[in-house]
Amino acid sequence: MTKTKFTISPLELYSTLVLSIIAIFTAIPVTANTSNFGKVELSPGFKSSQGRLTGYTSGSFPLHKMSKRDGEGNACTGFAATTPDHIMVLKEDFSALKLKVNSNGADTTLFILRAKDRTIRCGDDTGKNKDASVNGKSWKAGIYKIWVGNFNKSMRSDYSLEITEN
Repeated sequence: MTKTKFTISPLELYSTLVLSIIAIFTAIPVTANTSNFGKVELSPGFKSSQGRLTGYTSGSFPLHKMSKRDGEGNACTGFAATTPDHIMVLKEDFSALKLKVNSNGADTTLFILRAKDRTIRCGDDTGKNKDASVNGKSWKAGIYKIWVGNFNKSMRSDYSLEITEN
C-alpha cells in the first residue's frame, strides 16, 4: 500500500477558509442583525402611529427556504430580500397582535421570526384581499425579524405595515 502525502500551501488554506466563511454568512439570511427599513420598539398600550411602518418588497430569496410552514401550519411563501425588512422589539409580552400589509393590491406575504427561539409566523392573503396579515396570540417579549415578501419574484411593491394590539 502506497501512502500519499497531502500538502496545502498557507495561501490555499487561507483562501479556502475565507470562501467558507463567506458562503456560511450569505447562505443564512436569518443571521442578519440589520434591517432594510428600520426597527420599531413596542410596549403594551403603544400609540397606533408607533405601529405604522413603510417599505417596499423586493428580492428573489424564496422565504420557504427558511421554513415551509409556521407553528400554526400556515404556508410560508413569497420572495424577499435576504435581509429582514423590519426589526420589531417587543419590550413585554403581548396577549395578541395583528400585523397587516397594505400595498394597494399587490400579492404580499409575511414571514416573522423570533430570534431567541426561532418561532415562526407566516401570513398570506387576508380574506379576498391579496395583502398578507398575521393575527396571532401569545407574543413573547423579544426581537422579531420581519420580511414582507411578494408572491412574484423580484417584484417591487410599496407598502405600509400596520401593527395593532387585539
